[in-house]
Amino acid sequence: MKLIAAFAAAILATASLCAVAQSTADAASSQASQTSTISVRSNLVLVPAMVRTKSGAVVYTLTAKDFILTDNGVEQPLTMEADAGGEPLALVVLVETGSDGALHLNELHALIPTLEAVLGAVKHKVAVVSFDSEPQLEQGFTSKNDDAWTALNRLDAGDRGAAILDALAYSINMLRKMPPSYRRAIVLISETIDHGSHVSLDNALRAIDDTNTTVYSLAFSSTKADVKKEAGKLNSSEPGPEHGCFAHDPNSTESRATQNYDCIAELLPPLRLAKMAALAATNGLRRNTAETVANLTGGEYFHEKDVRSMEKSLLTISNHLPNRYVLSFHPQSMEPGFHTLQLKLKNYNNLVVEARNGYWVEEDGSPETIPATIKP
Repeated sequence: MKLIAAFAAAILATASLCAVAQSTADAASSQASQTSTISVRSNLVLVPAMVRTKSGAVVYTLTAKDFILTDNGVEQPLTMEADAGGEPLALVVLVETGSDGALHLNELHALIPTLEAVLGAVKHKVAVVSFDSEPQLEQGFTSKNDDAWTALNRLDAGDRGAAILDALAYSINMLRKMPPSYRRAIVLISETIDHGSHVSLDNALRAIDDTNTTVYSLAFSSTKADVKKEAGKLNSSEPGPEHGCFAHDPNSTESRATQNYDCIAELLPPLRLAKMAALAATNGLRRNTAETVANLTGGEYFHEKDVRSMEKSLLTISNHLPNRYVLSFHPQSMEPGFHTLQLKLKNYNNLVVEARNGYWVEEDGSPETIPATIKP
């Protein structure tokens, strides 16, 4: 057992040294790169959570002591934000205008009253972003709702693309610039499957796992042709480096530290579970992008049929958004890569809890660094 523990410690030390070296190299090379990288250094992870009875009624009366949170299987001490529902809100209304999204643009005007309800009576700023093959800012953050709704009503049909992941990365980067006191949320109106994004699935996972942006997805079904076309996006079965797991793979686009993390995950069970969770998440992004991003951020997914079902979904969001518990913790372990979260209630078997199920730690030990291929 001592030999195993020593070996694991040596592996982690090696990965840490590689991460430092890689971070220095990346800093030097980033000056020549055309890709914008927005980094936020923070060791605090936020976990918005919704608690309901099995009949669907929202429960408001719990405290931090009523919850148990594990990070890669290790329990974490929790704190709870007081009166989180009264904090200012920054909301991006993200609308697909390309592909099949163009068929639903005439329904947007009817949604404005319920979007007003989502904003509520708190101090807020709302922005409108459209997307087809690329995201497009239609209205920057404003406290004047009418300006946002005018932009929403002026949306035109786009091309055949539906770059959901690119648009989400774009919107999250916008939200990161808002003051820390603001809650951050995205209402995504789109089909279920991404097609046309340039961001890789791994980078999309990093972007979506922002620690304080909740995504609410209102989605209509993608066509079977789109589902089949996007099935090849995830490629998790490629062989490793020729000379073994820890040998550097010159054909890999991942950094050496990330490759080392993958190797460690194969050897250490908790990290292996986290790696499996990351693969499951990227697989979900391929199969149903809209649903997966909602689950990853602790938001909600609604499958839509018509404008009435969308109105009903937005009314549900308007009730749930201000009534979420906002839990937080400082991770006890900062291994790079995907961390799987599990939130439970201690003594309430009759209640259902919904929360984000993971976050990403970058190679420098930061829980949130978003690589963005598109500049806002």
